[in-house]
Amino acid sequence: MTAVLTPDRARRRFVGLTALRWLPVGIVVPVSVLLATARGLSPAEIGLCVAVYGAVTLVLELPTGGFADALGHRTVLASAGLVTAAGLLTMAVADSVPAFAIAWALQGVARALDSGPLEAWYVDAARAGDPAADVTRGLAQAGAADGAGLAVGAVLGGTLPLLLDHGGAAALAAPLVLAAVFAVVHVTAVLLLVVPPHRSGAAGRGALLAGVREVPVVVTATVHLVLRDRLLRLLLGVSFLVGVVLTSLELLGPLHFAELAGSAERGSAVFGVVTAVSFAAAALGALLAPVLGRATGGSVVVVSAGTSVLAAGAVAVVAGAPGVVPAAVAYAAFYLLNGAAWPSRKQVMHDRTTSAQRSTTVSASSLALMLGGMLGSLTIPRLADGAGLPTGLLAGAGGMLLLALLSLGLRGGPDARAPGRDAPAGGESRHGPGPGDDQPAALPGGLRERARAGARVHGRAR
Repeated sequence: MTAVLTPDRARRRFVGLTALRWLPVGIVVPVSVLLATARGLSPAEIGLCVAVYGAVTLVLELPTGGFADALGHRTVLASAGLVTAAGLLTMAVADSVPAFAIAWALQGVARALDSGPLEAWYVDAARAGDPAADVTRGLAQAGAADGAGLAVGAVLGGTLPLLLDHGGAAALAAPLVLAAVFAVVHVTAVLLLVVPPHRSGAAGRGALLAGVREVPVVVTATVHLVLRDRLLRLLLGVSFLVGVVLTSLELLGPLHFAELAGSAERGSAVFGVVTAVSFAAAALGALLAPVLGRATGGSVVVVSAGTSVLAAGAVAVVAGAPGVVPAAVAYAAFYLLNGAAWPSRKQVMHDRTTSAQRSTTVSASSLALMLGGMLGSLTIPRLADGAGLPTGLLAGAGGMLLLALLSLGLRGGPDARAPGRDAPAGGESRHGPGPGDDQPAALPGGLRERARAGARVHGRAR
């Protein structure tokens, strides 16, 4: 069954479904690490489970790219929602490292499946109704909707354990069950609202095989790009380090705030609010990026290095703060600064590539972010196990200082021009983010991706 929607109806459905998609993710963020701790897992073991999530997402994201063409957007989105619910329910009852690893692996499968089909459906549906439809408004509103869904979910998931009569692991598991319910609600909404705009002519098997064949192509093209362009190498290094630092905050942050608050239940409530405020701060930072660019004369070196040093200081304050309030302010400040820096870095990346290379470059940046998140998941919690949570967080601050050093290399040189592009005057790369720039949305699990800005840097990463 197919139907033609007006662009406005397609936009409203897209925005609503986006908010509903990210609501369960937000619910889980404040409690997932605390629940695993309550069930006996150490920070290092939790990091291992999160690394499984990253590995599954990394391995499956490219091969599953053809699923929507083969099976249809609605089928893939509904399948992703059901796998999400299964993963959340598995996590709610998990009591061992293998069980939590399975739960996170299921979340990785779901993340790979739903990476893109909803947005692709919206563009197809809007332009089926009007070939000249402008989808910019819908995409912008969806960016706000996923941030709102994450923020509302974080507050809801964080405060729910405090409202229950019983405490401990059972109270921390309740938000996961609630998130699974919302995931099923999202599946129902997808089945009702995602109306195929046309019948697909793609052969299912061919689309799936194309997704698998894409993997070595992207990897090979990425390697070639990195080998011949110094600035792109530096930018991928920046993405990698951001993945490491976001992981340290997402994995150790809940435990640190629980210690400051005095209990896991109070800590989940505090961290839920802190996470919601941090999502908003990241979005505000992205909005302030053009102002920051103008204030620095468009210097990416000043923007990237300066915000990185300040962000390192913010993480250090989180590690050493004597109470919840200063730690929370510093935590949100990190996301504000990270959100303010990303658009300028992304602009440099896009200015370094031609349209034929752009998809490969974006994929490379996403891969670097995920690899950094995986390394951070495996190393920083282990450091915190042996030396304490503040030390693990300080390692994240060190990562931001290293990022600042890398940023000093974002200057023009012999290879300062991408093919077919003119170098900016003055030798140093000078770019200011402008309307329509492709920039990450401001989240973990750093995972929006955790790259689309660092929040879904919560997501992303989740």
